[in-house]
Amino acid sequence: MLGLMQDRPLTLPHVFHRAEQLFGHKKIVTATATGQDTISIADWAVRVRRLATVLDTLGIGADGRVGTFCWNTSRHLELYLAAPCTGRVLHTLNIRLFPEQLVYIANHAEDEVVFVDRSLLPLLWPNVAKFETVKHFVVIDDGASAEIPDDPRIHDYEELLAAAEPFAGRFSVDDENRAAAMCYTSGTTGNPKGVVYSHRSALLHSLITLVADGIALSEHDVVLPVVPMFHANAWGLPYGCLLAGASVVFPGPNMTPQAIVDLLAEHKVTVTGGVPTIWMGMIPLLDGADLSSIRSVLCGGSAVPKSLSEAYREKLGVPMLQAWGMTETSPIATVSSINSHMDDWSDDAKADARARQGFPAPLVELRIADPDTGEEQPWDDSATGEIQAAGPWIAKEYYRGEGGGEQYTADGWLRTGDVATVDRHGSFRLVDRTKDLVKSGGEWISSVELENEIMAHPAVAEAAVIAIPHEKWVERPIACVVVKDGQSVTAQEILDFLESRVAKWWLPDAVEFIDEVPKTSVGKFSKKTLREKFGGYQVAAPDA
Repeated sequence: MLGLMQDRPLTLPHVFHRAEQLFGHKKIVTATATGQDTISIADWAVRVRRLATVLDTLGIGADGRVGTFCWNTSRHLELYLAAPCTGRVLHTLNIRLFPEQLVYIANHAEDEVVFVDRSLLPLLWPNVAKFETVKHFVVIDDGASAEIPDDPRIHDYEELLAAAEPFAGRFSVDDENRAAAMCYTSGTTGNPKGVVYSHRSALLHSLITLVADGIALSEHDVVLPVVPMFHANAWGLPYGCLLAGASVVFPGPNMTPQAIVDLLAEHKVTVTGGVPTIWMGMIPLLDGADLSSIRSVLCGGSAVPKSLSEAYREKLGVPMLQAWGMTETSPIATVSSINSHMDDWSDDAKADARARQGFPAPLVELRIADPDTGEEQPWDDSATGEIQAAGPWIAKEYYRGEGGGEQYTADGWLRTGDVATVDRHGSFRLVDRTKDLVKSGGEWISSVELENEIMAHPAVAEAAVIAIPHEKWVERPIACVVVKDGQSVTAQEILDFLESRVAKWWLPDAVEFIDEVPKTSVGKFSKKTLREKFGGYQVAAPDA
């Protein structure tokens, strides 16, 4: 027996039409080089309709890849809807990639057009001769003074929109499994790999941003996505905000801590999201700003140190809302929340709970398994294993079959490469990346936990722990530490601080002070870079 419900595809045109019909009066603000631009969703929707016609005029294929090389702006949001609502595929290009990676990704995805902010044109244009499939470059003038080359392939965004008639009627995508967007992994090893999101996965993931025990977006919210729109679709915030009817504030090109604080205060932002490095840089500015409107500070991209979350709780009364995921999980897979069984816990115990990665989002299934044998591990908060994921917005393979299926189990679960423990209630606690664990004398040391304890020291701004070879123990940890401006601390003081916080055999064999921890293109610690820097580092075995 079949259910008697209407069979309507789950596609992104619904997000557009809902926003256009219900929330036309709401505002989208973009910070620019010369001030701020404000547009109503009603006027923004007309521009999306004009852009849909522009894609036809440019001759972009029925499922052509539409590249974007842009900051977080309302015009980037126009592309977020116009491309998939016309059946094309949005392809957000990471503006922080090395040139060779950028060229590889554009060619691998077979982008037909690239929309680029004028301020970013100097990063893109030196490589255009190597782009094999791009026929058009559309420059979005964001007020920058960058020279625009005299080239027939270059078009002006506003001129194209002004000459285009708005698409009339309703957008329609019949197949919910049709590709809607692409995002490439950061490629810390080998070439980046393409993750292709479907309309169905994007719409379902957008819905999950509205659930109460998650980000809980609502029509009452004013949202500032600090996380880049090229990073896993800005964690679903652009589509989620349109679906909920929330007002949006985009930071544009100025991503300095002071600029972000000013926007949060001026527009009475209620929800914001970004990686830990962003929030670390803002701590010194919190005391002088009125941020009383904020109800949620979403943090992800890497494990959130307890000290960082507690700093925001102390200064704003709002602790970090930690989420975990990756490009392949769209990205939200877990959200850390204080559940009812924790109501009677002490403040310190709740702080520990918030420092975990939290509970699986609805519709996401997670398990932990031995990365070598594949044997599933118990949820006892003691056994560790690689997190494996399955669900309707979890990738099942990479574009063009890259990787040969190595990142997937025989029964189709995604092998995330993250190692965790899980308590009996289902709260995940990230221990490490499989490649970043330190195996000393046959026992595992969690670099993430060790980093979090080091960063609890009041003089430490950042810390990254890597494994180095050891004659006796095979591997031992060393700590790479960044000291806060105006502070001083010695290696011995770091070790003394750790003595009561970690097992004695976890203590780093050395503490190296560095100017900054190198970052990947999406703001995560680049331990690969540190391992290369300290590649010849040796710690001698102690005398017998």
